[in-house]
Amino acid sequence: MNKKIGLFKKIKLLILDVDGVLTKGEIIYDDKGRELKIFNVKDGLGIFLLDKVGIKTVFLTAKSSAVVRRRAKDMHVSEVIGGILPKESVLSRISSKYKVKPENICFMGDDLIDIGLMERVGIAVTVSDAPQMVKKYASYVTVKGGGQGAVREVVEFIFKAQHLEERVIEIVKSPRK
Repeated sequence: MNKKIGLFKKIKLLILDVDGVLTKGEIIYDDKGRELKIFNVKDGLGIFLLDKVGIKTVFLTAKSSAVVRRRAKDMHVSEVIGGILPKESVLSRISSKYKVKPENICFMGDDLIDIGLMERVGIAVTVSDAPQMVKKYASYVTVKGGGQGAVREVVEFIFKAQHLEERVIEIVKSPRK
């Protein structure tokens, strides 16, 4: 098994930053001041399928946002934790709630405020367009950029490392229940 894929063999929980990981890191405001974000649908399907095979996903973001909660619901994300800094301050609560050790958690972040949590989990991932200072703390740097399929890249590594690919195909081929 490829060494980078093997990193993901013991992952039981995926924690994701939002801006810069699930999006390109851009925030759009409409003329009424409402926040708009663009999410990658391939990332979304990957997160949805992770849930279907029993691997939970948590969004952990420094900013609380209704649009993020809405997108999380579509993807069957287990929890959205917003308005939290430092992010590592909720690690023990998340570990306890999901009955997972930090070494079985993969966290994807993209900026300096993510480093504290990156240092405390089993696999720290950052996106290819993250600052160099952040990349130094990553176990893996994605080929794709934030909001451009980076999350799906990691999800597919999890599927491959845990021999879940055939099960995932069966899930998408069978009718939704």
